[in-house]
Amino acid sequence: MQLKLTKRTVDGILAIECNGRIVFGEESSLLRDDVKKAIADGNKRIVLNLGEVNYIDSGGLGTLVALHTTAHNAGGTIKLANLTKRVGDLMQVTKLLTVFEVHGSEYEALEAFRKAA
Repeated sequence: MQLKLTKRTVDGILAIECNGRIVFGEESSLLRDDVKKAIADGNKRIVLNLGEVNYIDSGGLGTLVALHTTAHNAGGTIKLANLTKRVGDLMQVTKLLTVFEVHGSEYEALEAFRKAA
């Protein structure tokens, strides 16, 4: 299944709902390009809602780490939300839960940004 991204802005925070697979190739390129453009356009607070992501491979994980670094270097933050069990387990095994701020829902991630502002 191709990756589909749905973007919306809530109180100045960009929320991107990801639906499908984040794998090496076209899917991870789409995510990378969209998020990098958003950062270049001045979006410093981004929530990636991964609730509808059914699979991530090593290329997809690499893309998430690269986006985290890009946002951090630009003075921004990317929070992950709504991880499925499969994606959450993968993030734990790879120790990426220590890199990303992860929230149980998109709402919780948005609230974390609001409280920090």
